[in-house]
Amino acid sequence: MFPDRANGSLLTRDGVVVGSEFIGQNFTRPEYFQPRPSAAGTGYDGLASGGTNLGPLNPKLVEQVERSAADYRKRNGLAPDATVPIDAVTASGSGLDPHISLANAQIQVPRVARVRGLSEEAVRGLVADHTQGPQLGFMGSARVSVLDLNLALDRAAPLPRR
Repeated sequence: MFPDRANGSLLTRDGVVVGSEFIGQNFTRPEYFQPRPSAAGTGYDGLASGGTNLGPLNPKLVEQVERSAADYRKRNGLAPDATVPIDAVTASGSGLDPHISLANAQIQVPRVARVRGLSEEAVRGLVADHTQGPQLGFMGSARVSVLDLNLALDRAAPLPRR
């Protein structure tokens, strides 16, 4: 009934499978939108799906979030005390979440636009085009598929092959 979903909802670029609609990937290069952190194995490992199981008062979690927030601020040119979206510094329950919040994507726009040589307006348009509403129209908040958005960036402003 749903052949795409039964086959893993795979996404392709130039006929080559590059990922799944449902499993995040670890984009680290500055010319790409970056996902929320993953606690699944060594990162986005579908065989090791799971969260950190660290409680909100666990010193290890607090240290990890503080370090991630500082890195996020630096990477995106934010002030040291700038507010950071929670999904930029914490893993989802599965550790495989392919989406980021709209707020997280919007903060990353200036960095991606600068590195790609695109206008912020053009990149904001791509973000808008790849923003999905709440699940089933009422659960959760708007979200952005990182892989879909990054594939659209590659189409809009192809990068030289590395």
